Amino acid sequence: MIDLYYWPTPNGWKITILLEELGLDYRVIPVNILKGEQYTPEFVALNPNSKIPVLVDSDGADGAPVTLFESGAIMLYLAEKIGCFFADTTRGKYDVLQWLMFQMGGVGPFFGQANHFNRYASVQVPYAIERYNAEAARLLRVMDTQLDGQDWIAGGYSIADMALFGWTRDLAKEADFLAPYANVQAWFARLLERPAVQRGLAVLAETRKAPSEFDDQARAVMFGEGAGATEKGEA
Repeated sequence: MIDLYYWPTPNGWKITILLEELGLDYRVIPVNILKGEQYTPEFVALNPNSKIPVLVDSDGADGAPVTLFESGAIMLYLAEKIGCFFADTTRGKYDVLQWLMFQMGGVGPFFGQANHFNRYASVQVPYAIERYNAEAARLLRVMDTQLDGQDWIAGGYSIADMALFGWTRDLAKEADFLAPYANVQAWFARLLERPAVQRGLAVLAETRKAPSEFDDQARAVMFGEGAGATEKGEA
């Protein structure tokens, strides 16, 4: 049995989408990051970094239970265990892997910061907005060039596409952000049409809040804003 400790964020969507694409049964255990549930002793025992998602597989690849945090590691584990959405050759695997690392090292951090300063920050910081939007635009140009003449980022549809999708989806909420990148727009539309992607996005979708819906506690937990905030962080 697979237990997924989850909240509907771009990193959480990576895993629900992959599990749906693989057709695996799994149980969702909500971790409300707006209330600080990622800091409870029980959750920290699963992930000392206090981030979702965490996957617990009672039937690990070697037959023993396995607990994993970090969304990229979870994706690699599932793809290799089932033998799908990675690649069949060493060359192909590293092609997928480099784009997965591109997401984790660049797209996730910079799209996330652009989204934060565009939509979530309580104070407008022009320097931060310009810096992170400019780097997000550069990364989109890289993706757009890579997607020229092909449907998917690493050739065939893979975990790299799933990993990039959620962060692109959040950024796309900003008006016309994807407009200059026709290849990215077409890729994004193809992903949105996939039934497994739709099912993955639907998991706990009703709990996801817009920035305007964050209360003082949520802002304190997520961003360290307000008196008495002791810990902060985004999953």
